[in-house]
Amino acid sequence: MIEITQGSFKKELQTNENVVLDFYSTECPPCEALAPKFESLDKLYGEDVRFLKIFRQENRELAGELGVSSSPTVLFFKKGKQTGEVLTGGIKRSDIMRNLDALLPQDRVSKIHSGIKPKTTETDALILGAGPGGLAAAIYLAQARIDTLLVDPALPGGQVSTTHMVSNYPGFVKPQPGFMLAHYMSEQAKEAGARMRVAVDINRVDLRKKEVVVDGHETIRANKILISTGASPRYLGIEGEKEYYGKGISYCATCDAKYYHDKQVVIIGGGNTAVEESELISKFASGITMVQQLPQLTANKAAQEKAMADPKINILYSHEPRGFEKRNDKMVVKAEDLSTGQIKEITADGVFVFVGMKPNLDLIVEPLEKDEWGYIRVDEEMRTSIPGVYAAGDVVSKKVRQITTAVADGTIASLSMARED
Repeated sequence: MIEITQGSFKKELQTNENVVLDFYSTECPPCEALAPKFESLDKLYGEDVRFLKIFRQENRELAGELGVSSSPTVLFFKKGKQTGEVLTGGIKRSDIMRNLDALLPQDRVSKIHSGIKPKTTETDALILGAGPGGLAAAIYLAQARIDTLLVDPALPGGQVSTTHMVSNYPGFVKPQPGFMLAHYMSEQAKEAGARMRVAVDINRVDLRKKEVVVDGHETIRANKILISTGASPRYLGIEGEKEYYGKGISYCATCDAKYYHDKQVVIIGGGNTAVEESELISKFASGITMVQQLPQLTANKAAQEKAMADPKINILYSHEPRGFEKRNDKMVVKAEDLSTGQIKEITADGVFVFVGMKPNLDLIVEPLEKDEWGYIRVDEEMRTSIPGVYAAGDVVSKKVRQITTAVADGTIASLSMARED
């Protein structure tokens, strides 16, 4: 693998049939997460594919020509022409391999894959999930000189990294962008000595054996495991939701609110997330219709007061969505009036769905004790029903799910893990 500049790029394409190019930046956590994957794949595919790196900020002309606007971005070329996917952000090893395989004959791909050697990594504490709970635990454990490794299928930060602004986290006088708060936590954990495997595929979790397999070839063995996998948005499960996900229906205001400048938006939900995110959406949208199934909002009073005072927001109480359609370039929400049964159609440019969360436990097959909603039950030391396995954060059964409560859970869990043999 070599580093190039835009001046040598065309020559590399002319002299190499297969090329993969990584646009990276300095002080870029996703770039840091990608680097070891890129290097290890160079060792596997290097005889058949030319691995190149280029510093994006000093090669802006080429980046512009290729449509690269963020770091890292990985591009693939065959016989001088760009091919395959454009990979950005939290890039997984499997994503790169899929595109590398597409450059080569199948017999060569099979031979390369046969050369992948299993790897075993030992650690004292393995943390599943690098959100606030997992990061807080990692900081405490690593500072206590306990070998700690975090594993996450995404980049560090969890939901915080996609939250617009965080105004109530202690220690910051001014509201902080969620991605920056996540960055501070992640960097503190690294500085303490915690190791990370982020943006990886988690293939298998065995809580009894305290083993986790990532990227299909690395088995991580630990003495203790902390589950801090968080929660994800719940889906409505109604007609049109899956079909128009990402094509008019969104679950992330931070990600997509900017696309609705001077446009009409529908928000489904009336809890904390729906009402608080309406403040961000209102900065872009010209009008918002909030569809709430109850006769009142259930968000905290401060958030309710802001929403009700916003002239852009109209709240439709006692209505429940029954389906979504797309007509031309508009989204149509079919909402039932729960008092009359009448179906009302609301036409807008986009829809945001905020109707609650569910625990991220799809990979956990062992029979952990859970509550009626599927969240893990723990004792006051954050111990689960399986010895040596702890849980913290939004994945835990509790009444309040906030960044601060996740951090508190992670702190308690880490101290408990450090004390107990």
